[in-house]
Amino acid sequence: MTHKIRTALLATAACCATLTSPLSAQESLSASAELEALKSELARLAARVEQLESELETVETKADEASASAQESVKIATSTAASAPTATFKAAPELKGEGGWTFKPRGRINVDAGFVSAPSSTGADSGFDAEARRIRLGVSGKIPGGFGYKVEADFAEDEVALTDAILTYSDGGLTLTAGQHNNFQGLEELSSSLHTSFIERSAWTDAFGFERRIGASAAYSSGDVLIQGGVFADNSADLPNNNWSLDGRLVFAPKLGDTQLHLGGSIHHNMLGEGATVRYRQRPLVHFTDNRFVNTDRFSAVSETGFGLEAAAISGPFHVSVEGYSQNVNRPEGFEDPSFFGGSVELGYFLTKGDTRGYKSGTFNRVKPANPVGAGGIGAVQANIRFDHLDLNDAGIIGGTQDSYQASLIWTMTDYTRLLLNYALLSYDDAAFPTASGSTSYNASVVGVRAQVDF
Repeated sequence: MTHKIRTALLATAACCATLTSPLSAQESLSASAELEALKSELARLAARVEQLESELETVETKADEASASAQESVKIATSTAASAPTATFKAAPELKGEGGWTFKPRGRINVDAGFVSAPSSTGADSGFDAEARRIRLGVSGKIPGGFGYKVEADFAEDEVALTDAILTYSDGGLTLTAGQHNNFQGLEELSSSLHTSFIERSAWTDAFGFERRIGASAAYSSGDVLIQGGVFADNSADLPNNNWSLDGRLVFAPKLGDTQLHLGGSIHHNMLGEGATVRYRQRPLVHFTDNRFVNTDRFSAVSETGFGLEAAAISGPFHVSVEGYSQNVNRPEGFEDPSFFGGSVELGYFLTKGDTRGYKSGTFNRVKPANPVGAGGIGAVQANIRFDHLDLNDAGIIGGTQDSYQASLIWTMTDYTRLLLNYALLSYDDAAFPTASGSTSYNASVVGVRAQVDF
């Protein structure tokens, strides 16, 4: 642009000089003055052009600097956006940060109600009752490098109780866990209470005192095989003491077509410490009663050794599971060593099309309705029956026997909401509460309802 202006000015000056050459002297003087004035004006214009050129160069320089600054700002903004936490929502919000960090709140609410009917002359509480069975809140997530964490507490009791508090490390099929967590006593015990097919697990899982313990464990999964083992102290609420255990479990879980099979066994050896006592007892299915119709009362013990066998199959809407567990107690010298037994067999069937029981990593898992409520469906409806046996009589210890015939109907509305209705007829021998006539053999009936939500 400026080059064109310079050319035009020079051409104008040359033209003016050519036009003034044939004039007379007087005219020449006048033309000369005009020419000088024109030259002066051209000089002024040329100076202005130089000034404009300089200003234009300054503007272009600033524009280049602004463009570079804008590009850098875009890079910074892009980098910041890439590293800023992102949130997803699946039952609860989950934050995901740079490098693999995640953070997710978690929790569950189980609210139970129902009634127990037992012979009135036993003096055992009967009638309607209700409770908040579980109100758990916690957090879980991942840490870069293959690490993970989970912390959860239960607020349903009079005092807040720590449930899980763990740090994990995973590499391929290997998972290492340290902190308070479940040890390895069978399919029913290790399956989450969110995914059981009855309000409470089989009687022996509570009777033999299984609980979370502080310890370190390892699990290795390869194909259809799962191996678990660890060393544990006692539950965090009971420490310090000299109680410690060794626990292990082996699972073989092949698939035959669409059928998921499960075969497993577990061992638990618990050193109780000097002067220790144990007590084995159990409620009549529901947790909201404090009555234990089978109860060994406390007796001295040195150690416990338990052996469990477990088997299950899931095929479409049908499932079956069978478990047995033997609890052997080593008593101080001079006492006979008792052996107690518990076991159960369970059958279940989904009445709604396309639904099946979940299974993952050696345990029963979440039921996910094929047609959930809120998406045009009615959810999943499941019917189950179970026979549950517990024998606490041996070696002179009379804790009683309990045979329980149970039925449940479960409505799973969505992946995270369920309603459960349970009925149980319990038959007792050597019960802890005798009737007015002194009989310790009688029946009791229980109805229980649960509303459940988790996230």
